[in-house]
Amino acid sequence: MAASIHPLAVVEPGARLGAGVAIGPFCHVGGEVDLGEGVHLVSHVVVAGRTRLGARARVFPFAVVGSPTQDLKSAQDEGTLMIGDDCVIREGVTVNAGTRAGGGETRIGARCAFLAYSHVAHDCRLGNDVVLSNNVLLGGHVEIGDHAMIGGGTAVHQHARIGAHAFVGGLSGLEGDLIPFGLAGGNRAHLFGLNLVGLRRHGYSPERIARLRAAYRLLFAREAETGDLVLAERVEAAANAYGEDADVATLIDFLRAPSQRPLCAPRPRSPAEGEVD
Repeated sequence: MAASIHPLAVVEPGARLGAGVAIGPFCHVGGEVDLGEGVHLVSHVVVAGRTRLGARARVFPFAVVGSPTQDLKSAQDEGTLMIGDDCVIREGVTVNAGTRAGGGETRIGARCAFLAYSHVAHDCRLGNDVVLSNNVLLGGHVEIGDHAMIGGGTAVHQHARIGAHAFVGGLSGLEGDLIPFGLAGGNRAHLFGLNLVGLRRHGYSPERIARLRAAYRLLFAREAETGDLVLAERVEAAANAYGEDADVATLIDFLRAPSQRPLCAPRPRSPAEGEVD
């Protein structure tokens, strides 16, 4: 099926349009853009630069996808942007291309949803099924795992990592790395425990959740319960106790990986407040 292009849209020579692409009025598609099969640009959408937009993506008015980085020292870089299939990009969203310093590419997985006025900066790496709620701001080089969700009005510091199945509450300022399956929030954000609601919604059995909770307690329980072990020693203890479990191994691998940011950890609590998980 041939592409449908509104007469008030501008599609520059060289743009590649898949079958069934629909481009609404006042859209501008650059000459190096590749739109996959069934992409729908509703109206007033700009897709620029060396951008690949996966099949069946829907992009709503006033979104700007593939524009150059806002990083002033890299402003002349011409990186790429790769977006997977079946993504939804709502009104006013901005997604920047990569820079040489970050490998030249911003990459987004499949079935992601970016709600109104959220921003994905240069060189970010997002997995599949990631949700950014309204007004979420990602700094450059942020990495987010599959099925993570970020609440509205949250800002994520550059180079921070957010693990798979994690949840960040709205109006948070996340400066550090959030573990897979973690639940965090606040300004500045701290770790509350595990994202139990999200895990249950994704079909995690009580047994899987119980093993994750046991590993979490070993990693983040108060010193009164674990002695004077530093985090690195707790990681090894959790690996020895539960490392054969695939979910716990994901958590351990995340904690062992090198990072440029501190860990988003639990806030110190008094004994009267009880334990968080």
